[in-house]
Amino acid sequence: MALESGSFLRAGLVLLMAAQVLPSASGCNSGFYERMINDLCLAKFKFDMGGVVRGLWCSWPDTMEIYEGLTNCTYQIALRMDCFWPNQVVDRFFMHVHRNYFYDCALTGRLLHDPPISVLALFITMPVLVTLLMTAIVVWRSKRTEGVL
Repeated sequence: MALESGSFLRAGLVLLMAAQVLPSASGCNSGFYERMINDLCLAKFKFDMGGVVRGLWCSWPDTMEIYEGLTNCTYQIALRMDCFWPNQVVDRFFMHVHRNYFYDCALTGRLLHDPPISVLALFITMPVLVTLLMTAIVVWRSKRTEGVL
């Protein structure tokens, strides 16, 4: 029994080493892809984010173009390297970016605010007025019994 488990372990190690050496069926070398997006995309992203005041990192209008450039960069490299996009490498990459740059930001990207008082007043008063009007019409109609048999 111990001999069989040892041979399974050796076979597993051989398969693991072969998977690291041989290219995958899709033609994508995920380790090289990861190095490329770190060297090219992340370096440009860091440079661009350095030009934005740290207090504005959570402001979508101020960082949208930079973030879209980062996303496009990872996509273009994936296309050229015959990699699927998105993939696990990209997921880990963006988790790292968010952990380092956007950890303080609200989960939705925007904070929810009450609508302006004019809109809020309209949405409160209209149903109240319609309810009062309908009640008045029902009471008025119920008092008029002239045409009822």
